[in-house]
Amino acid sequence: MAKRDYYDVLGVARGASDADIKKAYRQKAKEHHPDRNAGKSDSEAKFKEVNEAYDALKDPEKKAAYDRFGHAAFEGGTGASAGARGGQRAYGGGDFASAFSDVFDDLFGDFAGQRGGGGGQPRATRGSDLRYNMRVTLEEAFAGAQKTINVPTSVQCEVCSGTGAEGGAEPTTCPTCSGMGKVRAQQGFFTVERTCPTCGGMGQIIKTPCRNCGGAGRVEKERALNVNIPAGVETGTRIRLGGEGEAGLRGGPSGDLYIFIDVKEHGLFQRDSENLFCRVPVAMSTAAMGGEIEVPTIDGGRSRVKIPEGSQSGRQMRLRGKGMPALRGGQRGDMFIELAVETPVNLTARQKELLREFAELSENNNPEGSSFFGKVKRFWDEMKG
Repeated sequence: MAKRDYYDVLGVARGASDADIKKAYRQKAKEHHPDRNAGKSDSEAKFKEVNEAYDALKDPEKKAAYDRFGHAAFEGGTGASAGARGGQRAYGGGDFASAFSDVFDDLFGDFAGQRGGGGGQPRATRGSDLRYNMRVTLEEAFAGAQKTINVPTSVQCEVCSGTGAEGGAEPTTCPTCSGMGKVRAQQGFFTVERTCPTCGGMGQIIKTPCRNCGGAGRVEKERALNVNIPAGVETGTRIRLGGEGEAGLRGGPSGDLYIFIDVKEHGLFQRDSENLFCRVPVAMSTAAMGGEIEVPTIDGGRSRVKIPEGSQSGRQMRLRGKGMPALRGGQRGDMFIELAVETPVNLTARQKELLREFAELSENNNPEGSSFFGKVKRFWDEMKG
């Protein structure tokens, strides 16, 4: 059976550019891949045909031979001999694995990190990011604060200036991977790429490692850092300090330090976003007749609150603008107080007498005896009985 024209197999015209040929090959390879055409008996044959065509047309010399002699350029015999006499090379059958490897590398070569940029080029690696958990009081979260923290981390070696080599000498190109940091192994139709075992993916080796850092280019050290805690932070707030993480390898950039805020529980206030809540005790007489009380605020001051007469336990009152500041914007939330009416204890005989009298008067005003003071009177009557 006569072979199809390679240009027809890929669906491109003669004279197509290398980019157009590669683009067409990708589309055809995906279209006829056996894994995507389960149950189609001819898919494997078409897939091989596409790879054979691409193998011939991707190489400039092979492509020139094919344009001049057609399939005879790769089959030996008369055409190939004529090509040889005319100064052209004769080629064997299509190298399917090579073709597939070329496009596989183009599509997936950068997945596991950047490939080496050529022998002798430094392969600097960015340092890791660090996390630091910081606890602050509610007052510090309200007003903001300056904190000094000690962070154990990796810093650049001062002896070798981060190169990892003794005496500041430059690392040399790894002979195993030629500076790529990766090695490849052919497995059937696929090319498997692995980290170079000699240089560990760095692309370079150090013949004489620095004695201070052991060739890593960095050493462990505890650093003191000043941290600005902005007003309005809450539990879960994250503060980023750029470049304050671990030092990079071989002179690479440092990572970042992330500070996670945890606000301690307060003895008086409970927080909900920018609002504060607290329970305030109120004397029974003040709750009954009304009056004013003073309540503490988060800024350390005190605010006067008017209590309406007849207030009951559980009643909420709002103090606008007395809550927490917003982290972005500066506006303050509100403070909500919940009244807790206190029942007097350790009464004197006179106080008890006055309460009984008041309870009788309150019961006269409320014949059904459903008032609080009516209940108090009934309680005392039961106790005496």
